[in-house]
Amino acid sequence: MGALYDPPAMDAELELRPASSFEADELAALFTRGYEGYSIPLQVDAAALSSMMRTFDVDLDASRVAVRGDEPVGLANLGIRDRRGWVGGVGVVVEARRRGVGRVLMEALHDEARARGLEVVRLEVIEDNHAAIRLYEQLGYELVRELAVATLADEAADGEGEEVAADEALGVIRTRRREREPWQREDETLAHYDDLRGLVAGDTAAVYRLSSGRVTVLQYAVEERDAERLLRALRVHGPVALFNVPADDPALAALVLLGGSVAVRQRELTLRL
Repeated sequence: MGALYDPPAMDAELELRPASSFEADELAALFTRGYEGYSIPLQVDAAALSSMMRTFDVDLDASRVAVRGDEPVGLANLGIRDRRGWVGGVGVVVEARRRGVGRVLMEALHDEARARGLEVVRLEVIEDNHAAIRLYEQLGYELVRELAVATLADEAADGEGEEVAADEALGVIRTRRREREPWQREDETLAHYDDLRGLVAGDTAAVYRLSSGRVTVLQYAVEERDAERLLRALRVHGPVALFNVPADDPALAALVLLGGSVAVRQRELTLRL
């Protein structure tokens, strides 16, 4: 996601610094300010931001903070895995928007990605963030697929499934995987969690986290005929959340049929370097 605005002019006083030159609390405050007024405002503290950076392999040396005078006014985070990159958040503070800060930050990330030998950079952007989409298209990004974030309440939690080790469920999922997982649900992301749980229901399998009575599904393998069964088994533990699943995914369709709803629709975009 990127809280960006289509800039009419360049900010001549702008300086870019590595995000690693700032303290975690400074970056967290800037991240929060950068998403102020956004369609989905984000508020993070130093601990939450540090956890995000670690989980998604964000390289703070490659990430950039925009500074005007002595005041940080924007940031852009770059996750790196092998020769792949991911934009893990771009934000510009309200008073500095529409001055080209977002474009400068994105171009700086691309430079850092090329310097590190990356071949591709990916990102997600909320579909109604038209200004950001225009900017990304101008920078050469292309649409890969539509993604959705959806939730299902735990009403009538009557499903049945077998709890298994997360590695066992992942083994099933990997043999049946048909397309690349989004960055936030890749195997490399899951390797950073120590609280993963596995579930098998018939021919389906899922890996999820359970926090505060809420089920966050990270990966799953399911056919259309079994999607409802899997969701019923998962929601025994509480409300179920699917995030960044392809818009044509059978689990998403089953969730809606069970009374769930789509909270956010996003576009996954790719830039070939």
